[in-house]
Amino acid sequence: MLIRIKKKSDAQENQVTSESIYLNRRQFMQRAALSTVAMTGAANLSAAIQQGNTRAVSKQLASHFSSIASTSYGADEKVTPYDVAASYNNFYEFGYGKDDPAKLSENFITDPWNITIEGAADNTGVFALEDVVKDYQLEERIYRLRCVEAWSMVVPWIGVPLSSVLKKFKPTSNAKYVYFETLHDPRQFPGQRGGNIEWPYREGLTIAEAMNPLAFLSVGMYGSILPNQNGAPIRLVVPWKYGFKSIKSIVKIRFVEEMPQTTWNMLAPSEYGFYANVNPGVDHPRWSQKQERRLPGGFLLPNIIDTEMFNGYQEEVGHLYTGLDLVKNY
Repeated sequence: MLIRIKKKSDAQENQVTSESIYLNRRQFMQRAALSTVAMTGAANLSAAIQQGNTRAVSKQLASHFSSIASTSYGADEKVTPYDVAASYNNFYEFGYGKDDPAKLSENFITDPWNITIEGAADNTGVFALEDVVKDYQLEERIYRLRCVEAWSMVVPWIGVPLSSVLKKFKPTSNAKYVYFETLHDPRQFPGQRGGNIEWPYREGLTIAEAMNPLAFLSVGMYGSILPNQNGAPIRLVVPWKYGFKSIKSIVKIRFVEEMPQTTWNMLAPSEYGFYANVNPGVDHPRWSQKQERRLPGGFLLPNIIDTEMFNGYQEEVGHLYTGLDLVKNY
């Protein structure tokens, strides 16, 4: 008789970051800016947060959504309402405000979309997005998303396991890390027209992290395609790490031997480490990480919950860090 033991990722739970923390990090970004970020006209918010954005996806990828496999990931979780998840985002390419991505991304062009594969792999080159994901069954996975600013939400992502896609490119034994890069296009990204961030946005994982079954490439959410403000047309989702590791609008994947530089670690290395695992035992230098505010909610009626190690996914990923000092290697 097969007895299935429920994992934390199969499991449960409704907010907004504490005002002081949110303003603290936002002001940090603004103070770091070398020039004022130019903002182009605001889009219609109600149109921007509607269920998906079918105008911005290729027909081939849209047809892929006709069959989405359900999974047990987060089956008992209380999902954050769509309008919250699609209107409260950090996507600094569009601006520093939480509502800037939804307001300023309506005309962001995501079709056609190519991804460049480079580095220590046998199969490299430039691939159309649909060719990257078309060989795999789309899955829906409900994951917790924990921001380093101490707010969180629960999102039903649609996509494919990162490991499946990476194996397609046949990384060699020299591939110790995987580097990711966001599109650099100041014409479409007003936030890239100034500031102290060295664009494009960069992120990275160890090869073991990238091959972990939880690591996910998302092309959709809430049963439809990925909205522009949430990282369309393809983004990374790494649920045991702080949200800034889940890089959006990916255009480059590179297999490398040395630990790659990553955007927030470059900008503030004393505050944002390479690993960025959710860890209530390691506070941010300017606020506590012991608790979080689960969206939706507000400052008057906050839904405060205790933060769990690895965001509650310790059973699945804890072995990746055996012997690693998680205080020093944050």
